[in-house]
Amino acid sequence: MEKQNDRIKYEIAGELGLLEKVHKFGWKSLSAKETGRIGGLITKRKKMLLQKKKAQ
Repeated sequence: MEKQNDRIKYEIAGELGLLEKVHKFGWKSLSAKETGRIGGLITKRKKMLLQKKKAQ
């Protein structure tokens, strides 16, 4: 489960254009706004994945 969470986190950071910043300076370099945005999108994506699994 943790690997899936990390994969999703990196995917979203890439989608938001933050992946290069994360690779250069680490996750701690992100602002609270950026971190919150990633967290919100992770939650949304996990809910969608859960709904897909339930539908199958």
